[in-house]
Amino acid sequence: MAALLGRSASRIADFLRDHAPLLRKLQWGIVAMYAFLLIVPALLPLPDNAASVFNNLTIVAQFAFWGVWWPFVLISMPILGRAWCGWLCPEGMLTEWASERGQGRAIPKWMRWGGWPFVAFALTTIYGQLVSVYQYPLAVLAVLGGSTVAAMIVGWRYGRSKRVWCKYLCPVNGVFNLLAKLAPWHFKVDEEKWRHPVIRIEPINCAPLVPLRHMKGAGDCHVCGRCSGYRGAIALTPRSPEEEIVQVADGDPWQTALLCFGLMGIAIGAFLWSASPWYVTAKQWAATWLVERDILWPLMDNAPWFILTHYPDVNDSFSWLDGAGILMFVVGATVCVGGASFLSLWLADRLAPAAPVPGVRATRWGRPGLHKLAQALIPAAGIGVFLGLSATTVNLLKHEGVQAAWATPVRFTLLTLAVLWTLRLFVRLLKQRPASVFRKSLAGLALIAGLAPFCLAWVLFFAIW
Repeated sequence: MAALLGRSASRIADFLRDHAPLLRKLQWGIVAMYAFLLIVPALLPLPDNAASVFNNLTIVAQFAFWGVWWPFVLISMPILGRAWCGWLCPEGMLTEWASERGQGRAIPKWMRWGGWPFVAFALTTIYGQLVSVYQYPLAVLAVLGGSTVAAMIVGWRYGRSKRVWCKYLCPVNGVFNLLAKLAPWHFKVDEEKWRHPVIRIEPINCAPLVPLRHMKGAGDCHVCGRCSGYRGAIALTPRSPEEEIVQVADGDPWQTALLCFGLMGIAIGAFLWSASPWYVTAKQWAATWLVERDILWPLMDNAPWFILTHYPDVNDSFSWLDGAGILMFVVGATVCVGGASFLSLWLADRLAPAAPVPGVRATRWGRPGLHKLAQALIPAAGIGVFLGLSATTVNLLKHEGVQAAWATPVRFTLLTLAVLWTLRLFVRLLKQRPASVFRKSLAGLALIAGLAPFCLAWVLFFAIW
């Protein structure tokens, strides 16, 4: 069976390699559709309450972007790896196209900073909430369109036929990198064949800048197939979905930050604030306090739409207090949920430390073993973002009259399975450590406790609020 899967995977990869022009045409088709849905709705009047996906292009675009595209692109990562990036992504296509015709400058040192995936994800997520990116086409144009323009500028200026934007600055690169580690496929490199190739060696362009000879996992690979069969040493190969986390990935501080404080902190705050009665209560208290002291400017809703939501024609405008309240709620969620997960990792790593690695030292973010342990959070963190995005899908379906009684059981089933998978990965990683069974058990209890606020947040969102 494994041999059959391996041959099938190799044929798929070879097909992608041999039909690159066909794949490029498909990508241009996606670019055209993306540009149409991005630009045209922003030029149309806002839809009224009677508008439907069957009669209004703005609703069609809203459903396409937030009801289908983003949730299911995320869910494709642990199934297919970063195939979306290599096959369909319009930004990846456009930044590589611009790079083929650009200045070809060297990639600057500041762009190689490892913290950009976390910072870009955080800024994009928070800004999207402030301008109501899920609801309004102008906000979509600002967030997605702005990202696409930036991708093309970076591609035109840096690299030669490379996806420099995707490698270093894309707001979802870090998320995709983490989720793709769960993919049951990867391009495996045979180092012996690499050293002694049995076929003619031809130049190859790895657009996402993956060091092919030393490629170990699927996190950076865009599954474009260009390297399939290169030097007779690279082949798309099936593997265990847990292999990369348990055997390959070492983790790094910025990936830990993205998991704990990004996906399990900022993202949860962004999804939950609009449904939270705590947010409403806090805002009402703050408004009363301000009025009693005759401080009225924070209650004004005069910010332009590209800073805070401002659509008075449909009675939807954020005051400065609204914006501050959203920021504070997101910060609170990041501290309470993300902080708890990070603290549990720190405590577990202290209780059951990993064997020391020669030449590898602790950083201010913690010891290397902490970041290795953090990789086990990928299933739980990933399903959390999917559940938050798919809430928009369910709301759009309800607006179209579709019954959604099935949604809550499905949500909690997915959440339960993902958390159990994370716990299984914790167990496998702790087994590799030289600590006693008792200390490993205490570490496991700490890790379970660290997941409790994360689970509680989704119970509040889907079952209580």
